[in-house]
Amino acid sequence: MSPLQTSLVAFACIFGGTFLGIFVRNKMPHRHLSGDTKDIVRQGTGLIATLASLVLGLLIASANGKFETESSQIKQLTANIVLLDNTLDLYGQDAAPARAVLRREIGVLADRIWGENRPGFGKPKPFEASVLGLSIYTEILKLAPKTDAQRFLQGRAIDTLIDIGKTRLLLFTNAGDSIPVPFLTVLVGWLALIFASISLFAESSARTIAILCVFSFAASAAIFLILELGQPFAGLMMISDQPLRDALATPPR
Repeated sequence: MSPLQTSLVAFACIFGGTFLGIFVRNKMPHRHLSGDTKDIVRQGTGLIATLASLVLGLLIASANGKFETESSQIKQLTANIVLLDNTLDLYGQDAAPARAVLRREIGVLADRIWGENRPGFGKPKPFEASVLGLSIYTEILKLAPKTDAQRFLQGRAIDTLIDIGKTRLLLFTNAGDSIPVPFLTVLVGWLALIFASISLFAESSARTIAILCVFSFAASAAIFLILELGQPFAGLMMISDQPLRDALATPPR
């Protein structure tokens, strides 16, 4: 399911806890909802609220960590591509074919990265290097340096290309959801239980239900943001692919 659909289901479950509490309140004798029972329920609710806040913090840290890591990897990938192109430019005209292949590879690279990390992409498949990607290695290895400077630049180009490959593989291996479903399920269950305990002792009025509805919406909105952060290559918070696609001028100088 998409983050919006999941958060709507979470809202239904959390807000449903309000009506569960009202239902139990109407079915139980009044003497069972006062005195020690009320204190015990309040203490238990406080414990669950503490646990829910811890789980929520873990989910936020996990989602934000994934987003920041993959955003940094895209920036590093873009920087290395620009560095590789500049290195080949310094090498001379003999490196023009490699620079041309590099420009053709950028669009293919962006399509593959954003496609592999898209939710619902399917079962993970073995990584396969693109034909254009292999062509860049071939073109750089075919260079025949005539000076020490060109030999140095060829070595730097190969090192940079290896760094690009490592970053690309990290993005491939990190593809997938970062939010554990059991964590999310337990969190929604705890939130629903908290709202049920609140409505259990609250006045059963339209005003109370409306207030709890707003609180339920706020809780489900937090879950929505967590899920959005957990998929950096799709949704409202998607990492833009435009800087990568526009990294190099076309055609090369």
